[in-house]
Amino acid sequence: MKSQRLLALFGAATLAITLAGCSAADEAPDAGSGGDPAGEIVFGLDEDSTGPGASYAVIAGKTIRMAVDEINAAGGIDGKKIRIVVGNDESDPTKTPTVVRKLVDEGAQVLLLDTGSGAVLQGKSVVKQAGIPAIAPTAVTTSVALPPDNEFTYMLANGVDQFAEAYCGAIEKKGFESIAILSDASPAIDNINKLIVPILEDCADVVAEETAPVDAADLTAQVARIKQQEPDVILVSSLGGNFEVLAHNTLFQQLPGVLRFSLASIGNQPDSWKRTTPGALADVVYMGALNMDNPKTVELEKKLKEINGDDYRLTAYDAQAYDSVYLLKTAIEAAGGADDPKAVRDELDKISGFPASFGQAGFTLSFTPEKHMGADGLCGLVLSGFDENNEPTGAWEDFQVPCELK
Repeated sequence: MKSQRLLALFGAATLAITLAGCSAADEAPDAGSGGDPAGEIVFGLDEDSTGPGASYAVIAGKTIRMAVDEINAAGGIDGKKIRIVVGNDESDPTKTPTVVRKLVDEGAQVLLLDTGSGAVLQGKSVVKQAGIPAIAPTAVTTSVALPPDNEFTYMLANGVDQFAEAYCGAIEKKGFESIAILSDASPAIDNINKLIVPILEDCADVVAEETAPVDAADLTAQVARIKQQEPDVILVSSLGGNFEVLAHNTLFQQLPGVLRFSLASIGNQPDSWKRTTPGALADVVYMGALNMDNPKTVELEKKLKEINGDDYRLTAYDAQAYDSVYLLKTAIEAAGGADDPKAVRDELDKISGFPASFGQAGFTLSFTPEKHMGADGLCGLVLSGFDENNEPTGAWEDFQVPCELK
């Protein structure tokens, strides 16, 4: 891959915790039980709390509730309180249409699709039919925001195809020639790999592609086959959680010292760091999205620590979830309420320069009718590393994508 291609695409640089308890938003009357329709705004939340995406969806879901509580405590949106109705598709694309229809039937006026990208893709056509604006806070599959059926569906973060371009830049910088890929077999990762593998093939010889079930208990055979190919670098393509812990523990044991790339998952799942073999993450570089030079990031971290304690570790999932709620609030206020979903959609399409709680200082989010991926450039991408104690060390010194804010 030529450096000019990388510069063109990257001239502007994009978990399992326990839900602590029900928030005020969840203590509102059950969906469908009535209430005063004129006095509330209903947010539908498709939250994968039990499936393969739970390792990040639970984190995002908790912060969505926190943001809603914060807005309600300040008087709501134009004097109307927000009520959340919740469904769970378990990141299973076959279940998403049913869950989305259920949320709409329960009165949802806007939607938050806090689930796997593969599931969001399956839900797009239903969202379009319902004519209700939907934001996918943690989605990283670019096609979520692209046609077809994207008229009402939005995402915030940079896409994984852009992650792959960043890793290609690192591969060229390091002089690597070969890469192996170890993936979980979830639908979300299957969709992600369809985007990133062709890009990686442009800059390195993909010498092995191994997969295993999300709930695999042993990856020894897969890693042994990778080892036989002697790759220069390995990509762990996973939703995170137990699979990624097992992957890094096994790779650390069988291929110590070999650099490993990871999607954002491991960097945003603090519980996983504790369950990984000491030192096993020291050879991992993941795609981060947080930079403490961003005052919005610092502000959000302070709020979350006040609620969850000083030991709380801010993640990109928190930031993207928080921003999603406030983007919807901005559009609803501009539309004069949530009763006309198309008007809310039209106001989302007018949002420009919204200060993001993730990415580099000054990083913003904008939408237009033709642009439903919010990131203004690629300054949300930060290649990040770990130390010998499996603690994040911040930006990787060996390579960073060029970053020019729009």
